[in-house]
Amino acid sequence: MTVESTGFKASDVLAGELQKVLVDVTALSLVGKQLHWNITGEGFRSLHLYLDEVVDIARGASDEFAERMRAVFAVPDARPDVVAQSNSLPAVPEALVTTSEGADLAVAAITATVGTMRDVHEKVDAEDSASADILNDYIRRLEQQAWFIRSQNGRD
Repeated sequence: MTVESTGFKASDVLAGELQKVLVDVTALSLVGKQLHWNITGEGFRSLHLYLDEVVDIARGASDEFAERMRAVFAVPDARPDVVAQSNSLPAVPEALVTTSEGADLAVAAITATVGTMRDVHEKVDAEDSASADILNDYIRRLEQQAWFIRSQNGRD
């Protein structure tokens, strides 16, 4: 941890861990919209609306993590090629999917994103509890959405 006359400055480790989260939440917003547009079948409307909530949370998270990075003198990078190459989310099909399959795919994407957040949490918290607080908030919010969507499919 370094504190300079300009304030707290993230180490390369902290910047790298926050970058991983930024990439995954950005990818989650894209996956969420892909599924949102291409689900079909019974329960469409409910899942369609849940996916919008996930996308809103993911978009808010990407902005919050990118801004947090800038606040601690790190440079966020969510260019399309970076997100495509380095996210940890499972692929989703380029096709229509049933609501049941779409729900499973959405939960898998959320779970991967939260997994990244949990994986980096210890290193982030060791250096910057303020960034860890942001992680905690989004972990809680995304896990709640995964529960809602999982429950719609009777997978609880």
